[in-house]
Amino acid sequence: MASLREAHLAMVDAVLGGDGLGRVARLAARSASGVVAIVVPRLEAAVVEGEGAPEELPDAVRRYVEDRVADRPARVPDQVAAEAPIASGDEVVGAVLLLHGPTEPGPEAAEFLHVAAVACLTEVAVVEAKEEVEQNLRGSFLEDLRARTDLEPREIVRRATRLGCDLSRGAVALCAELTTDRPRHVIATIVGDEPGALAEAIDGRVYALLPAAGGDDAPEQTLEGARRLATRLRRHGTVGVSSFYVDPGEFHRAIQEAELVLDVLRQGEGGGLDGLGDIGSGTYRLLFRVLASHPEEVRSFYEDTVAPIVRYDDQYRTDLVGTLESYLDQNCNMNATAAAIYAHRHTVAYRLERVKELTGLDPMLSEDRERLGLGLKAYRIIAPRLPK
Repeated sequence: MASLREAHLAMVDAVLGGDGLGRVARLAARSASGVVAIVVPRLEAAVVEGEGAPEELPDAVRRYVEDRVADRPARVPDQVAAEAPIASGDEVVGAVLLLHGPTEPGPEAAEFLHVAAVACLTEVAVVEAKEEVEQNLRGSFLEDLRARTDLEPREIVRRATRLGCDLSRGAVALCAELTTDRPRHVIATIVGDEPGALAEAIDGRVYALLPAAGGDDAPEQTLEGARRLATRLRRHGTVGVSSFYVDPGEFHRAIQEAELVLDVLRQGEGGGLDGLGDIGSGTYRLLFRVLASHPEEVRSFYEDTVAPIVRYDDQYRTDLVGTLESYLDQNCNMNATAAAIYAHRHTVAYRLERVKELTGLDPMLSEDRERLGLGLKAYRIIAPRLPK
């Protein structure tokens, strides 16, 4: 049996050599002559080693350590004979446990558990230092993409490749504003669902680039995957997704588009806009892309179409915008519109006439209806940026 010092040096060497907690558990089990388990929830690590050890760590033991780390009341499982906390100051991050096994552990088993706990704490520090460096690199890269328009496409692809992300075939951007205080969990979900994705928390939001997936259908497949991911993340907050961008030189616009979509969705959740269920439609996507590159074009189109009725509603507390939207949604059926907005048919006709007078566009004419409908979509996406 190795001495405590020899065991300690061997365990630290295993950690620094990259052998991980499995090797530490084997060394501890050999030194203690028993079955040793190591559980570190922060690293999603749970290993068990030693003669007669079960193939997998019992769920009761795993849950016990998780409860201890979360400072929840926990009953010691019957399988546990002794334990040593893995702690940094007053914070417990895991435990090394001696489990009941077929042989009697040595007299210094408890001491070997404590030695193993120190080695495990070194492993936690090594992993967290590596993660911090990678987070800083990812954050710096995504921040550069947000803020700079002068990055060369080759430089963007090269930097992403160094971070394990292949952006050479295009990407979709994602931006999320969280209602949870667990950004790391959200980032882990993104990377888990979309292998090779870059994700980081910046300025209170989580940003991500999801690289192209699939073959010739990469734009459709990548966007579909991004939408599924956004749906899954919505229990953590509001999520905006861009369209698919092929050119790495335009990824800053992809990020801007995702931010715009997020802002519009947040406006809708706050009650400022209705009917945002079709926000991912082709027309909206086109407008978002134009807004990300030429915001003055979308603003100009808004001013030339529905801006007068928006301002009229604000000034006189009327609902010309809502009536027009309902009229278009009801396929220009006057009676259906009246029923939808709980108004008389003559009231609908009067309001539509006011729309015509204020905008110069007649909702009864097909060509004008198309312009008004597109103007309403432009209004929806620029509403968060209009002066209050």
